[in-house]
Formats: sequence, structure tokens, C-alpha cells
Amino acid sequence: MKKYFVMLALLSLTSAPAFAQKKAAPKAPAASAGVLKGKAIYTQYCLTCHQADGLGVDGMNPPLAKTDYVLGDKPRLINVLVNGLKGVEINGEEYHGVMPSQSYLNDQQMADVLTYVRNSFGNKASAVTVGEVKAVRAGGKK
Repeated sequence: MKKYFVMLALLSLTSAPAFAQKKAAPKAPAASAGVLKGKAIYTQYCLTCHQADGLGVDGMNPPLAKTDYVLGDKPRLINVLVNGLKGVEINGEEYHGVMPSQSYLNDQQMADVLTYVRNSFGNKASAVTVGEVKAVRAGGKK
């Protein structure tokens, strides 16, 4: 009988009751392939000036985190990559750095990196599409 109680005690230590079992926590949705590609493009071409946290460099390179410029008008944002930008006021602060045109990026790369930026650094905004990039390039908007 003693062996029976010892065995029962060991079993109770090695197996949790059914009500104590927990379901696995739901996983966060995986980033889309475009966002992952956008992050790689950002790391290669944008990080040096706009920094890993997207906060830029005071007075030189504007932040990408929670700014009207990033979260607002998509054609204006696309235009910055297509044509570059020199001197700009963003959210009441002036930035004097020069951003060269990134027109060597193809339409898909531009859409991916801008979608990444619009959904990183605390931002949450709609994706930039290849069609929107093509429209800005075709319009030669400056």
C-alpha cells in the first residue's frame, strides 16, 4: 500500500491537472514579405541618416517616427524618394540636411521601404503600393 501512495505522489508531481494546463499564447502576426524587404532596404540606405529608431538627427535629418510627413500624404512622401529633398520643416522643426534622390530603387523597393517606415517607429498607416509609386514617377511630381 505504501508503494501505491508513493507512486501516486510521484505521478501528481510529474503531470499537471487538466485545468492547470495553459494554451499557448497567440503569436503576433508575421510581418509581410514586403515589410521585411522594406526593413532590409531601410537598413541599407536610410538607417545612417534617420537612425535605427527612426528619430533622425536634430536639425539635420528629420525623424520618421510619428510625423505628419510620413503618416500623411503618400504622394508627397513618395516624391521625397523619387526626387530627394533639401531643407524641410517637419512638425514645427527645421531640418537642413540634404536627402538625395533614391530613384535607383525600383517601384517595388520604394513601396516596400515606405510601407515599412509607415508601420515602424510607432507609426501605423496604410501600405504604399507599387501603383502609387508608379503614378508619382510618371507624373514627375516635384
